[in-house]
Amino acid sequence: MLSSWYVRLRNRFAEAMAPRESDEEEGQGMVEYALILVLIAIVVIVVLAVVGHKVSDVFSNINKAL
Repeated sequence: MLSSWYVRLRNRFAEAMAPRESDEEEGQGMVEYALILVLIAIVVIVVLAVVGHKVSDVFSNINKAL
């Protein structure tokens, strides 16, 4: 009786300590979202660096016209 209790306890402990697939997938999803956000931020910065002066000129012309 004691040995069967020990085996059940050991199995439950092993199940509790084993990494769950859903936890790993959730962490992986968060990393993917973070990478997407970083890539979007880089694209926005590059576009603003390239087109920023033109946009500033357009707003300056609108301001002068008003």
